[in-house]
Amino acid sequence: MLLKDVAAGQSCVVERIDLPFQMERRLQALGMTRQTEISVVNRKGKGILIVKLRGSRFALGYQITKSITVRMAGGTV
Repeated sequence: MLLKDVAAGQSCVVERIDLPFQMERRLQALGMTRQTEISVVNRKGKGILIVKLRGSRFALGYQITKSITVRMAGGTV
């Protein structure tokens, strides 16, 4: 499933990132790598998410969230 489809309050694990090289590297520098758990804190409109990643919160736009493949994790926020 895609990150844009995860509901607020759910956690997921990053499986694949399909973004341009520079943008993918920037997300990796922020800590978003494969097998990283992400918690969706809030949803703001179509595909725009506030996520918690390794103790920090980030806002990700639709173009990013539709390009990240995830699987559901066991816990919730």
